[in-house]
Amino acid sequence: MILGIDAGSRTLAEAEHLLHTVARALGLPPDAIGCTHFVPAAGDREPHVACSLELPDDAADPVPPEGVSWALGARRGGPLAEGTALAAREHAARDGGRAVTYPGRERLTGVLTVADLLAGSAIERVTVLASPGPPDPGTEVATAGHVRPVWRDGVLTLPVMPAVGGRLAPAEVPHPTPCCADHG
Repeated sequence: MILGIDAGSRTLAEAEHLLHTVARALGLPPDAIGCTHFVPAAGDREPHVACSLELPDDAADPVPPEGVSWALGARRGGPLAEGTALAAREHAARDGGRAVTYPGRERLTGVLTVADLLAGSAIERVTVLASPGPPDPGTEVATAGHVRPVWRDGVLTLPVMPAVGGRLAPAEVPHPTPCCADHG
């Protein structure tokens, strides 16, 4: 069962905080699969970030806190309904969403080989940006403790890029420099 969650979060950090808060409130284990999803602007709605959480099949029907919209199945409503539906739909189809929580994520710190990263987590595929093929299993990945795979074609996939010393690094960095920060 997939729960779509939308509180109109403006940033990834805000959405990740919401995701962790809801997962704790529902008593989910820290490795429950939880994702963020970009919701585009439409009409008078600003672009923002919604979330999704995979619930166990035997989970009770949860009640959302004030100011949060979520959807289970076909039950939807309110101004954030489109974001909840988008998040739940992408997660269920395994073709959209950026995983924040997932099995094995706590072990993905420091430098690991591609093989160790795949064996020790729910990540099933590693792709190198602008490369035609997968990386060698022995190639090292410097995680910086920030590993955010994405659902692509039904597979939890970690996009990586070349890094210093022949290593790879996750394509998403933990604290990106804002555009134009060094030239204003």
